[in-house]
Amino acid sequence: MNDLSAPAAPTTPACVVNCVAYSRDGTRRDLSLDQISDVLAVDDGSFVWVGLFNPEDALLDKLQEEFCLHDLAVEDARNAHQRPKIEAYGDSLFIVAHTAQLVDEKIAFGETHIFMGPRYLVTLRHGASLSYAPVRARAEREKELLAIGPSYGLYAVLDYIVDNYLPIVDEFRDQLNELEQDIFAETFRRDTVVRLYELKRELTRMRLAVAPLQDITGQLTRVHTQLVGEEMRLYFRDVFDHTLRVNDAVDTLREMLTAAMSVNLALVTVGQGEVVKRLAGWAGLLAAPTLIASWYGMNFTHMPELGGRYSYWILIGGTAAIVAGLFVVLRRAKWI
Repeated sequence: MNDLSAPAAPTTPACVVNCVAYSRDGTRRDLSLDQISDVLAVDDGSFVWVGLFNPEDALLDKLQEEFCLHDLAVEDARNAHQRPKIEAYGDSLFIVAHTAQLVDEKIAFGETHIFMGPRYLVTLRHGASLSYAPVRARAEREKELLAIGPSYGLYAVLDYIVDNYLPIVDEFRDQLNELEQDIFAETFRRDTVVRLYELKRELTRMRLAVAPLQDITGQLTRVHTQLVGEEMRLYFRDVFDHTLRVNDAVDTLREMLTAAMSVNLALVTVGQGEVVKRLAGWAGLLAAPTLIASWYGMNFTHMPELGGRYSYWILIGGTAAIVAGLFVVLRRAKWI
C-alpha cells in the first residue's frame, strides 16, 4: 500500500540532468528548481549543483532568477558558440570550456558553460559533450573534498574535460605512425596527403580549444582566491599541468604532420625528377641514331661511303658504337 504522506520527488524539466544540494558533510539531496533559492537562503554550508543539457531560454531565465546570475553571463550562455574564457561578475565566475570527442576519426566539439558562486555550481552542456554523471559520482565518493564546496565540483568538471583530450591525442599519434609507411612509399598516393591535411586541421581546431584552458586554470590558481581556497589551488595546478601537456603534445603532432607533408611532397618531387632524368637519358641515346639516319636520308649525291660495298654495315656499326659509348657515359652518371 502506498504511503500517501511521503513527500513527492521533485520534478524537473528533461533538460535538467541534475539538481542537487550537498550538505556540509557531502550528503546529497535532490531539489526542484523552485527550491534552489530556499536552500541558498539558509547559510548552513551547503551548496547547489545543477547540470543542464541544451537548456531552453525559459529555463535559463528561471536559473537567473534563482541564482541571481549576471545578465551578460546568461546572454553568453544562450549562445552555444563562445570562445573558451573566464569572466568574473562580482562574487561569481562564468567559464566557457570546449569539449571534444572522437567520432568517425574526426573530432566533434561541444561546449560547457559553467556558473560558479560561493554556494552554487551550474554546468550547461551544448553539442558533442559526454555526460558529467561520472564526475558527480566521483565527487560524491570523495565526501571530504566535496565538503569544500563548489570549487571542488568545478575542478572535477575541468579535470574530466582535459582528461578526455588525451585519448584523442593518442589516437592521432597512432594514425600518424600508421601513415609513415605510406609517406615513404615510392609511389605517390593522393589519399595520404589528404589524410595528413585532415589530421592537421583537426589538431589545429583542438589547439584552439585546449590552449585557452591554460589561462582559465591559471587564473583559478592565482586570481580568484575568494572562490578557490588554498586547499583547492593545488588541484587546479594539476589541471593546468595536464592542459599544458596536452597542448604541447598537440603542437608536437602538428609539427610532425607538417614535416610529414613536406617530406611526402619532397619525395614525390624527387621521384618525378628521377623519371624525367631517365627519360632524358633514353632520349639522348635515341638522338644519335636519329641524327645519323636523318643525314643519310637526304637526297645528296656525294655522301660519305654512299657508294661503298660495306657502307651500310659500317654505318650500322658506327652508330651502335656511338650509342654504346653514350650508354656507358649516361649509366655512370646514373641517368639510365
